[in-house]
Amino acid sequence: MRVQRSRLRSLPTGSLDSRVANPTVAAFERTVNQLEGGAATVAYASGMGALTAAFMTLVQAGDVIVAASALYGGTVELLFLLDRLGVEVRFAKSSAPDDFAAALEEAAPRAKVAYVETIENPRLDVADIEGIARVAHGHAVPLLIDNTVATPCLVRSIGLGADLVVHSTSKYINGFSDSIGGTLTVSGRFTWDFERYPALAKFSRFGKLAILPSLRSDVSPALGAAMAPQTAFYMQIGVETLDLRMDRICSNALRLAAHLDELASSGEVPELQVRYPDLSSHGGHELAKRQFKDRYGGILTLRLGSRKRAFAMLDSLDLVSIVSNIGDARTLAVHPATTIAAHLDRAAQLASGVYDDLVCVSVGIEDCEDLIADFDQALDKLPAESEE
Repeated sequence: MRVQRSRLRSLPTGSLDSRVANPTVAAFERTVNQLEGGAATVAYASGMGALTAAFMTLVQAGDVIVAASALYGGTVELLFLLDRLGVEVRFAKSSAPDDFAAALEEAAPRAKVAYVETIENPRLDVADIEGIARVAHGHAVPLLIDNTVATPCLVRSIGLGADLVVHSTSKYINGFSDSIGGTLTVSGRFTWDFERYPALAKFSRFGKLAILPSLRSDVSPALGAAMAPQTAFYMQIGVETLDLRMDRICSNALRLAAHLDELASSGEVPELQVRYPDLSSHGGHELAKRQFKDRYGGILTLRLGSRKRAFAMLDSLDLVSIVSNIGDARTLAVHPATTIAAHLDRAAQLASGVYDDLVCVSVGIEDCEDLIADFDQALDKLPAESEE
């Protein structure tokens, strides 16, 4: 009993209950924290759990979240839910720092957090992390980044000014689609105004780390979205090969995107449009080159001209798995409009870059020649563009 009372008094660091802390989970948290270069990391049952914990800690009814307009469908759904609960959500016109500045200026002084994805899924816009961080800090607002798609292998966003970093560890960090989890990493660099962030006031003695005990002892236990120890074990196994996998994935994605783009530009596959950050046609190519150091991620998107043609290509793929996920060691493809964004209305889909003819491809570690051959044969079977 003396040990239990001591641990209870020492919360949030004690291992009294796995809903609060667990040594296996803590080991995985330390790994992710080292990868991101943060002060501390908290693990959750999913990426959405991590994101929900962050928002519940930072905002309350009457506050404003300023977010990028093109986001993962599940995140958009969460933002709509928060809006119904009295937290206003304003979407910047794009991920450009100037658009975030305009949105933050309109929302001041009620804006409490700026949120963006490093590489937006599935529109694949690239966020100028340093520029957005500068704008957010100019309005005394922390920058919350979802670094799931880029991973720390491409960019350590805290080093560019991010204050909080979320991962859906179910994706690239795990790499094998065998478990679901998420993390929230705290930079420990943001200076909190405890009048503007009242949920942190009772932890003011922790200064720039005040959000951490708030997450550990207030929000996370009440939210009940703790990562299970067995999940943390799977995640730890996966993360050990993250850099090896990302190196091959990025190499494959670049080669596949270049090949498909050549088919599109030559007219060999009518109506085909390819989007990938390394392509010169991508508006964020130069930013991606500067920010990601010659690795551009594992996701590319294809527009085929119609939903019928998109489905026809998916049906014809042999090597590629049709699975609603990203970040696997295997190459996956999905039709976002009928899967990950199916719950969004048409306007929200378009804002997120989701179109009826769009196919999202998460490239894996297979032999790239095999991948190219599989896409070639699937594209050869497309119906003519005039057929509906």
